[in-house]
Amino acid sequence: MLDVATIRKDFPILSRKVNGKPLVYLDNAATSQTPQQVIDVIVDYYSIYNANIHRGVHTLSQEATDKYEEARHKIQAHFNAEKAHEIIFTSGTTHSINLVANGFASLIQKGDEVIVSALEHHSNIVPWQMLCEKTGATLKVIPMNEEGELVMSDYDNLLSNKTKLVFVNHISNALGTINPIEEIIKKAHHVGAAVLVDGAQACPHIKPDVQKLDVDFYVVSAHKMCGPTGVGMLYGKETWLNKLPPYQGGGEMIAEVTFEETTYADLPHKFEAGTPNICGGIAFGAAIDYMNSIGFDNIATYENELLDYATKKLLEIDGLRIYGNTKNKTSVISFNVGNIHPYDIGSIVDKLGIAVRTGHHCAQPIMDYYKIPGTVRASFAFYNTFKEVDTFVDAVKRAVQMLS
Repeated sequence: MLDVATIRKDFPILSRKVNGKPLVYLDNAATSQTPQQVIDVIVDYYSIYNANIHRGVHTLSQEATDKYEEARHKIQAHFNAEKAHEIIFTSGTTHSINLVANGFASLIQKGDEVIVSALEHHSNIVPWQMLCEKTGATLKVIPMNEEGELVMSDYDNLLSNKTKLVFVNHISNALGTINPIEEIIKKAHHVGAAVLVDGAQACPHIKPDVQKLDVDFYVVSAHKMCGPTGVGMLYGKETWLNKLPPYQGGGEMIAEVTFEETTYADLPHKFEAGTPNICGGIAFGAAIDYMNSIGFDNIATYENELLDYATKKLLEIDGLRIYGNTKNKTSVISFNVGNIHPYDIGSIVDKLGIAVRTGHHCAQPIMDYYKIPGTVRASFAFYNTFKEVDTFVDAVKRAVQMLS
């Protein structure tokens, strides 16, 4: 069992009030909160060894470089990448996906097919649409069912020798569905296709092993897992990263530059042009240390208990419908109550100090499937409590009473 009371003391923001009420933060799928241990690392960087990396012989530059590369090795170990240079620092999941999509623009051609799922975030739809527009490739979609699951029999039918790429999220940000990515990867590889998995929503809850998954690309944002915004990771198999051209040109990603010709640096620097988010990368490593100190098995067990409790309590409200009812899901509840607009419920519970997300959650195709404008989404983390769930449910009841 987690000592949640002690854990909560690590998060300064959880002690504040909103609209005169104690903050109940249930928007963790949008961004998690940051513990003091990570905040201290950020402060230390700017207070003690702020300097540019990889280029300087002076002490501060060497210290910053060592910390930055140490963070890369922490991330490598956490995701069990075979090699440290298979970890590319990016500004986040969206940047990582666009990097890969841009690279594949030179590797696929008209007549090729790429597959995405109906459960994707916009950031794992739009870049592939843009890729297809550039290349003449065809975009195909794995459909979903009423429970919020992918229809895997249809996926089997979509795969062919024309399939070059498959893109799917590990966990749906809108519904919490955990997708069968092991099966998806294995079947894609059987027809020779590469697979990119969007792990942004998975990594706060589970600890993916990229070698065990045999995934070609896996992408993550630090701010979903107790780290800072503006930094993330692209894992790519070395063979694939060597095939892809650089995404951006500039300093650090070159081996030699003349006006006649430029040669590119080896991995990972080939994809890390310019001065990176040094502090962010170091803090990302600290965030991984923090979450591992709590333990992902402990996190998963506790969050599932919160999910079960909140689901049961919310379903006691007349007219409330939860979207995404698969048994294989994580601690996200998307719901509506009758014909009440989700924005109205979100606005009222905010007045009571409760932070939830309303809208289509950058997953508009899902909302179109259910023929709704959006949902209220409550997403739980390991620092939330059962008492907060009770407070939230009472607030929803109050909002429904006011709006009915």
